[in-house]
Amino acid sequence: MDPFQESLLKAISYVKEYKKQIMLALGALVAVIAIFSGIMASFAHSENKASNLVAQASAKYDAIQDPQKGFEAVKDDFQAVFEDFSNTSAGRLARVKFAKICFDAAQYDMAFDMYEKAYDIFKKEPGLKNFLLASLGNVSLAKKEFDKARSYFSQIEASSSDLSKDGALFALAGLHDAENKTDAGRKLYKKLVSDYEDSIYRDIAKAKSSN
Repeated sequence: MDPFQESLLKAISYVKEYKKQIMLALGALVAVIAIFSGIMASFAHSENKASNLVAQASAKYDAIQDPQKGFEAVKDDFQAVFEDFSNTSAGRLARVKFAKICFDAAQYDMAFDMYEKAYDIFKKEPGLKNFLLASLGNVSLAKKEFDKARSYFSQIEASSSDLSKDGALFALAGLHDAENKTDAGRKLYKKLVSDYEDSIYRDIAKAKSSN
């Protein structure tokens, strides 16, 4: 026999000798695959369900066109998503959506809680970290917690990302103005004007920096 035939006969002999063990191993492998497939299907179902619930709640809110009434209409819908689908991507992002709804309805404590939880989830995401810090800063401003607001905006100013940095500079300059630290405020306004030509705050900052 040539080497290939000899190897084939050895393999057949091995299978016959250990047939039971091989069948058990294959059965275990099939069971693992079935369980994994079931888990993935369950995850997909939960993700789709959460996404649909968030979309329905958002549509309901948009149709009302009144921040306070809209908040009252959808707060239980979002709470149900947080309770049942907190581990889904849609459920996690829903916190950001609902935080804005709370903010627009002047529910500042709830808005802060939602943004803070969202920050804990997404703080390692470069595209969301500064946005959420800015949101926490704006809620703190609304609550007149100026030291806390300064802390959040300062984190943005010190970050390596330019996302939301112009807004942070504008907010920090305004905080300096409120404390009559006009020189410090003017310095930040000038930095905003020179570094962020496309900023929506640029014209205001330019006027303030020349005062």
